[in-house]
Amino acid sequence: MPIYDYHCQNCKNRVGIRQSYAEYGVKPVKCPLCGSQDLKRAINRVRIAKSEERRAEDLSDDSFLGDVDENDPKSMARAMRKMGAEMGEDLPPEFNEITSRLEAGEDPESIEQSMPELGAGSDAGGAGGLGGMDDY
Repeated sequence: MPIYDYHCQNCKNRVGIRQSYAEYGVKPVKCPLCGSQDLKRAINRVRIAKSEERRAEDLSDDSFLGDVDENDPKSMARAMRKMGAEMGEDLPPEFNEITSRLEAGEDPESIEQSMPELGAGSDAGGAGGLGGMDDY
C-alpha cells in the first residue's frame, strides 16, 4: 500500500499516510499526530532515469558547470555535489570529505596536501588531483 505525504496545517508537521489507490482522494485523511483533517498533499521530489550516455552528454555540456568560480571553494563544492548527483553512482568516502571541506571554505590546495593519495592518479603535468576535479 502506498504512503502519501501530507503537510498538516494544524501542527505544521509532515506526515506519511498509508492509503490504497482506491482510498486516495476519496477517504478523508487525519493527521496521525494531532488528529486534524486539515492536511495538504506534499509532492515528493521526482527522479528521472537517465542512460549512461545521457549522463555523459549532460556532464559535457558547457552550461552544466558554467557558473563555477575556481577561486571560490564553496562554488567548487556545489559543482562537485552537482556532478556527483548527476553521476548516479556511489562515490568514495573521500569525495564527501573533500566536498564538505570545500563547503566549509577550506582552500583546495590545503585539502590536496593533507590527502596525498589524491595526487596518485595524476599525470606528469599535475593535471589530476583536486584542482582539476578530474578524479571525480
